[in-house]
Amino acid sequence: MSAADAVTDSLENLRDRFIGVRDGKPADYIPQLALADPDAFGLALVSMDGHRYSAGEADIPFTLQSVSKPFIYALALSVLGLDEVSRWVGAEPSGEAFNAISLEPDTGRPANAMVNAGAIVTTALIPDTPDEPAFDRILRCLGRFAGRELDVDEEVFSSESVTGDRNRALAYLIRSTGTMPVDPVLAVDRYFRQCAIRVTAVDLATMAATLAYGGVNPVTGEQVVSAEVAAQVLAVMATCGMYDGSGDWLLRVGLPAKSGVSGGLIAVGPARFGVATYSPPLDATGGSVRGHAALETMSQRYGLHLMLNPALPGSTVTLVTTADDLPSAPSAEHERVLHEQVGVVVAQGSIDFTAAERVLYALDESGPNGGSVVLDLHDVTAVDSVALAMLHTGLARLLSDGRRAAVPRGLLGPSDVVREGTGHDLPRHATREEAVEGCARAMAGEG
Repeated sequence: MSAADAVTDSLENLRDRFIGVRDGKPADYIPQLALADPDAFGLALVSMDGHRYSAGEADIPFTLQSVSKPFIYALALSVLGLDEVSRWVGAEPSGEAFNAISLEPDTGRPANAMVNAGAIVTTALIPDTPDEPAFDRILRCLGRFAGRELDVDEEVFSSESVTGDRNRALAYLIRSTGTMPVDPVLAVDRYFRQCAIRVTAVDLATMAATLAYGGVNPVTGEQVVSAEVAAQVLAVMATCGMYDGSGDWLLRVGLPAKSGVSGGLIAVGPARFGVATYSPPLDATGGSVRGHAALETMSQRYGLHLMLNPALPGSTVTLVTTADDLPSAPSAEHERVLHEQVGVVVAQGSIDFTAAERVLYALDESGPNGGSVVLDLHDVTAVDSVALAMLHTGLARLLSDGRRAAVPRGLLGPSDVVREGTGHDLPRHATREEAVEGCARAMAGEG
C-alpha cells in the first residue's frame, strides 16, 4: 500500500460510479467489434513523471480504431510539416459525424484529420519507401507513443476490410477531387490495418501523456515528436477530436480528446497527464458512454479544465531526501535512525490534483526501507479541497501500512481525515527539524 494509491482510488471510484451505466451498445457495423464484452470498463492515467495508475479492465487489449488518428496526424506533421499536410487536409471542425462526407467545396480537402475522410488522406501521406514501408513506419510510431511494440489484430482487420465500403467510397470521392495522394484501395487498406492495431487503456494513457509532455514519452523518456507537433495535434484534437460533439465536450470537459468505436477514449491535460478509458458501449456520436461520463466527472471534480491554470510539471516537489542530508540535522543520538529510516519531502506553490499526485509519489519514494517521512508544506501557498483530501488519504495509507509521518505546521489542515481513517493522529511540529526529531525519537522507541 502506498500514498500514491490515492490516485488509483480516484480512478476506482469513477469506475464504481459508472460501471452500472447500461446506455449505448458496442459497434456492430464492424462485426468483430460487436463481440466485445459490454461490461468491460478500464481507466488509466499517466503523469508527466511517468507514474502509471489504473483501475478495472485497463490491461485488456482492444483495437485503436479512430484513436489512432491524432498520432498518425503527428507522424505526418513530423515527416512533412504543417504547410504540406495542410495542402491535403484541413483543420476546421466539420460539425458532422465521423464517417460523413466532409470535403471543402473549393479545394476538395477533408475538413480535418480526425474524421474518417481526413484520416484516410493523412495515412496516405505517410511516405512508403523500400527501406521503411509506410505501415511499418506507422506501427513503429504508434509503438513509440505507447512505449512498447504493438501488433495488429488480424481478425478485426479482416472484419473491417469486408465491411468497409463506405470508407472506400470516401477514398474514391476524395481521389476524384485530386486530393488523394495514393491509390484509394491502398490508402484504405493501410487505414484499416492502422485502426486494427492492438492497445490497452494503459497504452492509450501513455500515448496521451506523450502529447501532454511536449512529445516526450514520460515512461521511456524518448522524444517521439517535437513539442511544436504535439501542440498542433492537441489543437486539432480540442476542436475536432469528438466529431459533432467537440464543442460541447470542450465546454464541459475542457480537455483535448479523441474517441474510437472500439470503446477507447483519450484525454490530454497539457503539461499535466494523459488519461484513457475503455468501455465498448457507444453513444450516438460513436464515443464510449461510460468513458465520456467518467472523464467529464473527473474534470469537474478535480478542476482539470484546460482553461484553468495548471501547476507546472516539476514545480511542486522541491526536495526528496533523507533527514541526515538536511543542513540543520537533529541531535546526534538519532543519527543512525535518521540515516536509515527518516525521509523528507518538501513541496511548494499551489497544490491541485496534479500537484498532489507528485507529492504522494514523492512520499512513497522517501523514507528508505519504508520508514518515517516528514512532509514539509511551509512553502505551499494554497491547497485546494480535492488535493487536501488526496493528501490526507495518502498519509492515512502510509500510517495504516505501519509507517510514521509528521507534518510541520502548514496548510494541510485538520488531521480528522487521517484520524478517522486509521485510528492514528498525525504528529504536528512547528519546524521541519522538530518534525524530523520527532520521527527519530519515535523510531528509536522514545515516544
